Amino acid sequence: MAREKFQTLTEQMFYILLALKNECCGMDIMSKVLELTGGRVKIGPGTLYNLLEQFKNVKLIEEVSSEGRRKNYVITSKGIEALKEEYLRLQEQISDYEAFFCSTDR
Repeated sequence: MAREKFQTLTEQMFYILLALKNECCGMDIMSKVLELTGGRVKIGPGTLYNLLEQFKNVKLIEEVSSEGRRKNYVITSKGIEALKEEYLRLQEQISDYEAFFCSTDR
C-alpha cells in the first residue's frame, strides 16, 4: 500500500514548516533554516520553491501576501499538526534507540 504524501517529513521539509511559524518569504525561510540548524541544513531555491508549492497544494501552508515575485507564507493548523506528528514519530525512534542501546542488560 502506498504511503500518504507527507506522512513522514524529510529534514528539509520539517525545517521549512518550522520556519513558517511566522510569515516569511522564500529567502527568509532559507536564512531561518540555516539559523535554526547552525548551518547544518541548507535548502536550495529549487528544492524550497518546489516544496512550498506542494505544501500549499495540500494546505500545510498558505500564501498570505504577494508583492511582485515575492510571496509570503505561513504554516496552517494542518501544517502544525504534520509537524507535531513528525516530532512524535522522531521521539518514538529515540525511545527505540534508547531501549536497544541504553539498556542496563548489555
